[in-house]
Amino acid sequence: MIPFDQITGVAAPMMAPNVDTDVIMPKMFLKGVDRSGLGEGAFNLLRFSGGKPNPDFILNREGYRDASFLVVGPNFGCGSSREHAVWGLQQLGIRALIGTGFAGIFNDNCANNGLLTISLDPDVVAELAQVVADSSRNDVTVDLAAQTIRFDRGCRSITFDVEPDRKEAFLTGRDFIASTLVFADDIRAFEARHRAENPWIV
Repeated sequence: MIPFDQITGVAAPMMAPNVDTDVIMPKMFLKGVDRSGLGEGAFNLLRFSGGKPNPDFILNREGYRDASFLVVGPNFGCGSSREHAVWGLQQLGIRALIGTGFAGIFNDNCANNGLLTISLDPDVVAELAQVVADSSRNDVTVDLAAQTIRFDRGCRSITFDVEPDRKEAFLTGRDFIASTLVFADDIRAFEARHRAENPWIV
């Protein structure tokens, strides 16, 4: 995973409720054998119309094309468990999602792949979405170490909660395997001791 410490970028509001993984990553982009090209697939049916960029879609508008953050509506990521949705968002340049809550499997897929999800009270999310809807005020800084979000040209700040293990994984860029390998010496020592104490196993 790419480490996540403090990132400043554009935030785009996408406040529709129940945006499912088929909207995030349409099924025709699930045919590949690797992760290539999924950035094109992300929100494809919303981003394009008749093969051309849809000017009504937020990420095609001036000031939002290179967004790093999405401020999203409730239950974002519901539907099927396709991990491709997370990969596509990342290839599109999205580093964090800010909303009131996320579908369970989608949220776990985000955590396992380095896409930060931040859950806040509805009133706070609504306030943030209102601010970033103005493209002259849509720069946001997410500081994971301090667990703060600065917005409105840096004049306002809010705090957020994150599980300690998840925070450490994002700050260090370690996935589950890398986190396990931190204890590689302890694991090898245990294996050697276990074999010595139970020679009948081998």
